[in-house]
Amino acid sequence: MLATRLGKDLLRNKWLYVLMLPVLLYYILFHYVPMYGAIIAFKQFIPSKGILGSEWVGLKHFESFFSSIYFFRVIKNTILLSFFNLLIGFPAPILLALLLNELKSSIFRRITQTITYMPHFITLVVVAGIIRYFTLSDGLLNDVIAFFGGERISFLQQPGSFRPIYIISEIWQQIGWGTIIYLAAISGIDQQQYEAAKIDGANKLQQITHITLPGMLPTIMIMLILALGNIMNVGFEKIILLYSASIYETADVISTYVYRKGILEFNYGYSAAVGLFNSVINFGILLLANYFSKRVSKNSLW
Repeated sequence: MLATRLGKDLLRNKWLYVLMLPVLLYYILFHYVPMYGAIIAFKQFIPSKGILGSEWVGLKHFESFFSSIYFFRVIKNTILLSFFNLLIGFPAPILLALLLNELKSSIFRRITQTITYMPHFITLVVVAGIIRYFTLSDGLLNDVIAFFGGERISFLQQPGSFRPIYIISEIWQQIGWGTIIYLAAISGIDQQQYEAAKIDGANKLQQITHITLPGMLPTIMIMLILALGNIMNVGFEKIILLYSASIYETADVISTYVYRKGILEFNYGYSAAVGLFNSVINFGILLLANYFSKRVSKNSLW
C-alpha cells in the first residue's frame, strides 16, 4: 500500500523530484559520504596507509584532548564567543526587521535594507583586512581615541579586545541578511489584526507586542533552535585571519585548534577526534533545544 502511494506520488510530482535531485546528490556526496572518514578519530591515521590500513588506537586521541592543557581554554573561548554572539547578535536582526517594518517611506526602507545587506556579501579576507586596518595603532579607531586624549593601542594584540571586535564585526556582517527571514514572517501576518487593534485604540508598541512578535514567534524559535545547534561552531575563517599567538588566550577556539593540529601539525587523527567531539556536543544541544522549544512554545524542527 505504501509502495503504491509512493509510486503514484513520484509519478504525479516527477519534475519536482527532478528539481530536488541535485540538492540530494550534493548532501549525499559532500555531507554523508565523508562521514566514513570520521573513523580516523579512532586511528593513528597515516595518509600513505589509508584509513583502513592505519593503526586502530581507540579513544587515545579523545583522552589526549581531554587531558590537554588547552582543553578548557578552547572550550571556554568557543562557548563565550558563541554565547555573546547569540545574546547580542540573535536579537539584532529581529529588532532591525521591526524597525524596517515601521518605516513609512518605501524608498528609504529599500536603501536601508541594501546598505545593511552589503556587508554579508563582502569576502572574509576583505572584512578581516578592514578590521585590521581600523584597529591598528595608527588606524581609525586609535585616531578617534587620540583625538579625545586617549592612548593608542594595538587592539588585535590585546586579548581582552578580541571578543568585542569579533562580536561587533559579526553583527555588522549578518544583521541585514538576517532580517530577510523576519521581514518575510512579518509580511505573513494578517493585516486585519492591525486594523482591529487600531480600532481598539492600541498604539504602535502594543501592536508590536501583541501582534507582530507573536506572529514572528514560530520563525524566531526555529532560528533560535538552529543557532543553539551551532553554538559550538564559531566561524574559524575570520578568527584565523585576525588572531595571533599573543591573543590565543581569548581567540583560540575548537575549530582553530583543529586547524592547527590537523593542517599545520599533520595530526589528522587527533584533530578528527576533536572535531567529532564538537559535532556530538552540537547535536546534543540541538536535540535539547528542539525538545524544550516543543514543550514551551509548541514550535520545533520535528
